[in-house]
Parts: sequence; C-alpha cells; structure tokens
Amino acid sequence: MYKKTTLSNGLRILTIPIANTKTVTVLVLVATGSKYETKEINGISHFLEHMVFKGTEKRPTAFDIAEPLDRIGSQYNAFTSQEYTGYYVKADAIHLDLVLNIITDITLNPKFDQNEINKERGAIIEENNMHNDDSMWKVHELWSDLLYGDQPAGWGIGGKKEVINRLKKDNFIKYHESQYVASNIVLVVSGAIDEKKTLNNVKQLFKNIRINHGLVKLSVKESQNKPETLLFHRATDQTNITLGVRAYSLWDKRRYALQVLATILGGGISSRLFQSIREKLGAVYYVGTESEFLTDHGYLVTSAGINNKKVGLVISEILKEYKKIKTEKIGNAELSKAKERLRGGLILSIETSDELASFYGSQEIIRKSILKPEDIIKKLMAVTSNDILEVAQDIFKPEKLNLAMIGPFKDKKPFVNLLKI
Repeated sequence: MYKKTTLSNGLRILTIPIANTKTVTVLVLVATGSKYETKEINGISHFLEHMVFKGTEKRPTAFDIAEPLDRIGSQYNAFTSQEYTGYYVKADAIHLDLVLNIITDITLNPKFDQNEINKERGAIIEENNMHNDDSMWKVHELWSDLLYGDQPAGWGIGGKKEVINRLKKDNFIKYHESQYVASNIVLVVSGAIDEKKTLNNVKQLFKNIRINHGLVKLSVKESQNKPETLLFHRATDQTNITLGVRAYSLWDKRRYALQVLATILGGGISSRLFQSIREKLGAVYYVGTESEFLTDHGYLVTSAGINNKKVGLVISEILKEYKKIKTEKIGNAELSKAKERLRGGLILSIETSDELASFYGSQEIIRKSILKPEDIIKKLMAVTSNDILEVAQDIFKPEKLNLAMIGPFKDKKPFVNLLKI
C-alpha cells in the first residue's frame, strides 16, 4: 500500500514499502513536457532531461554523476513525454541514501554549462535523426502532426534541429526555474524502505526547492469534419501506417470501454486484426491497436508494417473490422477474454519496485489522485457489450478517420478514397 505525503511547500511524496524485495526505486516526476513549450523552445524539455546528467555544483561532471551509480550496479535513466518528465534510479536498497542524494541533486541543481550544452545538442540531433530514420517510430510522429497540427500536441518531443541548435544556457535556466518547482514535482520511493526515515531524508533534501507556480499548458484544439490523410514519401521496402480516430481524454468514463475495444481489435496474437491481417492474409509482420488517454485529448490507433503491394488491402481490412465492431455486439467469450488480458497485463506490470513506482507516480503527476490496481480492474470488469457498442458507434465515423503513412508512394488519393466506414 502506498502512502502520500504533501509537504507545506507543495512537494508530493509517495512511499511504497514492498515486502520480500532487496531493491529500491527512486523516481522523480516533473509536470512538464513538450505540451508546456512554445515553438521557440520546442524540444527544451527533452534537451533539459539530458542536461541534468551533465553536472551539478556538487558533482561537476557527467562522470561524477554516473560513476557512483555504476559502481553500485544500479539501473538509471530518464524520459520525456508530452505532459511530464521523469528521472529514476533502481538499486540495492542498502544504497538508498546515495541514490536519493544523487537524484535530488541532478533534479534541483543542474549547472547547464554552455560547453556541455554545445556538445549535447549534437547527441540530441542524432537521437532525433535515429527516430526519423525508423519508420515505425516516425509514423507515430506523423500521426500526432495529422491530428493536432501546429500546436504543442502536434509537435515532436525532440524538437526541430534549428531550434535545438539555438537553445542556450539562459533558456535552460529560465525553463528550469519555471517548471522544476515544488508544486510540479512528485517523488516516489518504492521497495525495501523505512518510510519514516525516508520521509525525513526527503524533507531535508528538498527543503530549499523553489515554490513558485509553473507554466500552464495550452489546451488542445481539435477540429475535423472529414477523413484526413498524411503521406510521407520514402523509398522503403515496407509501408508503415497509423490508422484510427479521435477519442477520449483521461477523464472520460468511457476510457475503460475503449481500452477493452482496442484489445479486442488489436491486442495480442489472438486479436481480430492480427488474425485477419497477419495470419490469414500474410500481409504484415506487425499489427496492433492501442488507446491513448491524455489530459485533454485521446485517440484509438491501429499501427501496421505492410507489404507495399498490399497496403490498400490492409487498410480496407482494418476498416472492415472497425465497421464490424460498431454494428455487431461483442459476444461474452470474446469480451471476457479481452478483460482478462487487460487484468493480467496490469498485474504483471506492477511486480517490481520500479514498475510500482511508475504505476502510482504517473497517476499522481497527471491526475493528482490515484486509482489502486483493484480499482482499475473493477472498472474494466464492469465494461459491457453495450458499452463497447456505444463507444464504437461514437468514434468510428467517416469524419473521424485519420491515416498517416510512410512508404514509396507519392499520390495519396487512392488511400483517401478507401477511408469509408
């Protein structure tokens, strides 16, 4: 069971004691990401995530940060999303004090040395190049661009090369001072811990944290009245697509029915789309459907890597399954299988200290409230065939269809003409 403690300065601390483990995970989540950026600094959240590992006043170099973490055999990394940034270390629990000291130091006290910024911008650009060269990755960036266009939700998290090249020390200092503040931060400590001792340690480490309020992200604006397509021409041996619809935000009660629906369509090898497109047609290597829920928007999307000669066939087959699920009620056996898959996946995903830290922390940073695993399972198990039918009929409409694709095609008209349901 987790315990939430909110300090007088607004910092939220989650402690999660776990029996029968020898590990501990410290996770710092900051409520900032690419949706908090302007076009002039797009990519700074991700760039800053890199820079905190380059040195602090207490630990002046990247080696001074990495070496003690490597020496104890820890696992550590960081990540940036549209709505939050995270830093974590997982280690032998006997090293908790060291881990807390280092992760607190890099979060609160990065130096942002200009020489290090100049060097790291090359690494950032190469990371972006790597993602751009990967069509499976790139097609999801196209998907965001297609749905949300020229607003933060439609921009890439990594930022454009010309923006990355002009970011300087003052930009990082200003953004860090604005966003890395007590009310924006959740610290999670999970594993073999003494809660009282850990809380006292955290309070001391964060006693000087800034307490001003961070930036407010712009709300997503959505507008669509006809099917939309975005084609990126690339001379590839395989065509990668994302095909789906706008759907619901994190706060919408229909999200649970949508999760079950997505699982029925494309969750696993026995799902409808995998069986019809891979097993029967042999037209793809991968195909899957997922639902995504953010604070002010969401979607359902099917992704696939397709034989270039069978792109039209696969698109038609996906749409056929979309149409079928909105016209024919799901049977009890298929409904039960999908819900059990989601329940089992959730249980498997929270077995370790780092997984539990992520499960509870990601909810707190976004929702500022937490659903326990049993709460989520209860909501999923309550989904009915009628719920799924109602959701399918709501989202699977011609004017909500969107198709992004990367492949050796220059004319999108043949694919646009397929977008009927």
